[in-house]
Amino acid sequence: MAELTFYTNPQSRGRIVRWMLEEVDEPYVTEIVTYDEMKSDRYLAVNPMGKVPAIKHRDHVVTESAAICAYLADVFPDAQLGPRDDEKADYYRWLFYAAGPVEQAVTNHYAKFDPAPEQGRMFGYGSYDKVVDVLDELFSSRDYVCGNRFTAADVYVGSAILWGTQFGTLPQRDSFASYTDRLRSRDAYKCATELDDEAQVQLQPPVPQGAE
Repeated sequence: MAELTFYTNPQSRGRIVRWMLEEVDEPYVTEIVTYDEMKSDRYLAVNPMGKVPAIKHRDHVVTESAAICAYLADVFPDAQLGPRDDEKADYYRWLFYAAGPVEQAVTNHYAKFDPAPEQGRMFGYGSYDKVVDVLDELFSSRDYVCGNRFTAADVYVGSAILWGTQFGTLPQRDSFASYTDRLRSRDAYKCATELDDEAQVQLQPPVPQGAE
């Protein structure tokens, strides 16, 4: 019996965790949670924030996509997705950079809020343009977050760039295109995308007969 339960919605950041679960390649049970169900007492007992994704592993709940990726890499070391000793600095640096400054910069910019230059010191990311340039420089100099080897950090950081360049919240850069091409070629990414696309179709209401 699977010890992992995955709470998700295919139209959410749950896609990040689905990909990580496929990379780990351990059995898990999926519970699709609709946006109405996220506010139910049943799901609030799992995550009081009323958001997905979340996982339950051996009766312990983990939320926050970056934390889930790091946790799964740690508790399933055979997948070799955690950092080696010489990778730990880059692994943790860029994982937390994506979860903090990148997330804040992108969401604020999308909401049409960009701090004035004199406000930059008040925000952990400084400016949206600076965040983009830092990521561009990173992936212009290496194939993956930790260098030449794919790790769990690439699931999270890579998801931010995949999503951002697809939906226009990040600009197109040559380094981003090369990086995301490498990520899309992974079997686990393809499998996770297929599973979530199928789940998304199942959530859509049926089209009435005769409707155009």
